[in-house]
Amino acid sequence: MMAEFEHPTQQGVCQMIGYCILVLCLVPQITWAKVSYKQGDPVTLYVNKVGPYHNPQETYHYYTLPVCRPKEVHHKSLSLGEVLDGDRMAESLYEIKFRENTEKKSLCQLTLTEKEVDQLREAIEELYYFEFVLDDIPIWGFVGYMEESGFLPHSHKVGLWTHLDFNIEYNGNSVIFANVSVKDSKPVPLEEGGGGAGHGAVGTGGGLALSFTYSVHWFESPLTHARRAERLRDYSFFPKTLEIHWLSIINSLVLVVLLLGFVIIILMRVLKNDFARYNVEEEGGCDDLDQGDNGWKIIHTDVFRFPPYKSLLCAVLGVGAQFLTLATGIIVMALLGMFNVHRHGAINSAAIMLYALTSCVSGYCSCSFYTQIHGQRWVWNIILTSSLFSAPLFLTWSVVNSVHWWSGSTQALPASTVLLLLGAWVLVGFPLTVIGGIVGKNRAGNFQAPCRTRNIARQIPTQPWYKHTAVHMAIGGFLPFSAISVELYYIFATVWGREHYTLYGILLCVFAILLSVGACISVALTYFLLSGEDYRWWWRSVLSTGSTGLFIFVYSVFYYRNRSSMSGLVQSAEFFGYSLLTALVFSLMLGTVSFWASLVFIRYIYRSLKMD
Repeated sequence: MMAEFEHPTQQGVCQMIGYCILVLCLVPQITWAKVSYKQGDPVTLYVNKVGPYHNPQETYHYYTLPVCRPKEVHHKSLSLGEVLDGDRMAESLYEIKFRENTEKKSLCQLTLTEKEVDQLREAIEELYYFEFVLDDIPIWGFVGYMEESGFLPHSHKVGLWTHLDFNIEYNGNSVIFANVSVKDSKPVPLEEGGGGAGHGAVGTGGGLALSFTYSVHWFESPLTHARRAERLRDYSFFPKTLEIHWLSIINSLVLVVLLLGFVIIILMRVLKNDFARYNVEEEGGCDDLDQGDNGWKIIHTDVFRFPPYKSLLCAVLGVGAQFLTLATGIIVMALLGMFNVHRHGAINSAAIMLYALTSCVSGYCSCSFYTQIHGQRWVWNIILTSSLFSAPLFLTWSVVNSVHWWSGSTQALPASTVLLLLGAWVLVGFPLTVIGGIVGKNRAGNFQAPCRTRNIARQIPTQPWYKHTAVHMAIGGFLPFSAISVELYYIFATVWGREHYTLYGILLCVFAILLSVGACISVALTYFLLSGEDYRWWWRSVLSTGSTGLFIFVYSVFYYRNRSSMSGLVQSAEFFGYSLLTALVFSLMLGTVSFWASLVFIRYIYRSLKMD
């Protein structure tokens, strides 16, 4: 069926390069483009989104609230990353001119119905905040003010901010920073039932009349445009809790040193004694060495017996190698300064691009190893590899996106973006998987087993409880998880909170520590397994440290309940849906690392035996 792809033609390769260029074009600019203004030039302020403060992924368009809006809404053209981030920027009624101050200028006057007042009250009580964008600079502020005081008597006050002060910093002909302040204004009280009176409001029989105003103040800044990210980094509407967490690094490093010491010193001393004992008799063939011996040497004719479910195993190894490449690429790109942490969706776009382009890695690794272990259905192997992660991703996204669409959230992707992402997978991801699989099949060598395998499998003795799969999964998953448990808090606070993670050097160290711990634990557990004359190490090595994903998901549940204030169907669906996918990614990556570490170790010890 796919034999025509056996040898890719030059035209096909050129088409694939064109597809790659198409995906590259989807990535937004990773640096801020400088916009030059002259005094008096208009500076466009875009309204973006609103949402509950404690639910970062539950966002709605700003104009879903009863606020001042133009008669015809004009939306800004957005990049793929911005759409994925839930941005829906639209032009506002605010008239801001470069380096020209404005004092209490009228924005609009609205008469709110009782239903609209209740909508605003509900938004303020749920701590809704808004996000505006001016010259690519995000501006945050709360929609209103809420105060709870006393028990007897109990008071519950809700007020709406109808006046905003914009403070904008400039240097030369460029904008450096902007924020919004309400410290010099008073909120308009919103009484239940649509009544209200106070500053900027007039209670009428037909509803609540409000007058919205704003002021603009310009300040000169010593920072140049190239350094304006520093100003945004130093200021944050959200509380900052991330620090240089040396405790996490020290804890992980100590664990790695202990594990390396265990594997290198203790395990190698045991192997040295095993080699000395097994190689006493240098005469005879492999079959003669079975008599009177026990331990891992006696199963040398079975240890390289190919496992069941070859295609699934190879697909796991291929997709795991793809995510190892993707994660390394993202971290390296971040270290090189290719991402502005305040730029909307840049990392999201880069991740999608790399996922599509690294599909050739999964196809190559999977089909190459599948051919080495004498797999015959290589077409099915390629299909399984391409869908092993994409199918769960599509299923999870469908559920989460449906919840967002039902609630009217801006996180629901429009049809054009869905078709764009689907086209990227169909035109780039899947073809590259096929090409990688074909190349891997044609370039696959022999398996290179140092011992021949008998036709009849040896009977496996009864194993003690501490060598069962569940115990190995608990040990092999907990130790890598403990190495990154402290760092996980900061990562979750960035992904599911308001923080900006900028310590990519530390992240790279922790990533290397995680892989090292997984490899060391896998080698140790594989040795214990073989010592019990159990040669079923293939899937066991994948599951032992691949179970780290289960611990990460359990931690995500703990984080949701004890470390965050997230709530509601929209936020919960996205959090747990994508947490499951994150756990799957970690399982695939660590399972791949542990398998290859075990395979290298097994080849080494059996190659070191003196056997004919």
